[in-house]
Amino acid sequence: MDTPSRAKQCAESLGTLAIVPLLIPYAFTNQQTVIREDVRRWAQELRRPECASFFGMLRLLVSYPEFRSLFCHRLKCGNQPASLLAICLRMVYRGQTALFLNCVDIGPGLFLQHAWCTAVGAERIGRNCWINQQVVIGHTNRDGGPVIGDNVFIHVGAKVLGPIRIGNNVTIGANALVIKDVPDDSVVFGAPGLARRRNSTASPSAVA
Repeated sequence: MDTPSRAKQCAESLGTLAIVPLLIPYAFTNQQTVIREDVRRWAQELRRPECASFFGMLRLLVSYPEFRSLFCHRLKCGNQPASLLAICLRMVYRGQTALFLNCVDIGPGLFLQHAWCTAVGAERIGRNCWINQQVVIGHTNRDGGPVIGDNVFIHVGAKVLGPIRIGNNVTIGANALVIKDVPDDSVVFGAPGLARRRNSTASPSAVA
């Protein structure tokens, strides 16, 4: 092993020891199953199979502030003992800068790539979604936020606003603006947004 790799491994090992207190609320939470699915997804997307284990979760907590944000959010949304502990520990173990997760019902396997300056205020998010940085998901008024299906990919800078439904297997392109429902198996691009069904030759329809 070369010197830089060895130094990185040593730094991760020391960081892992420092992050151990986060295991206290994890031991009490009723969100362990969901968190383990998050860990497997992150290990897969980051191409770090060694992070798919319990000890790998500690490595993710050390190396990825956006994962720390998600981890603490899961704890906060769980049962009361773990939630209270997580709120206290978040003061010490800070997550990603300007990442706001304001959605209680988030399915397992959420992957947040970079995710700085990102606000997630959906009513519900399905399984295995991917959200990039500078994304805004939220309300336009008091009628509620979006309901997002499974396997949705939201690229950098996209805006998904209002009481709308985003179907399953949808890709929302960079800087797209979406304020209308999007059907399953669609790709959305542009501002105002246009949706096209995958493998369709029909003209795209407006979703903004």
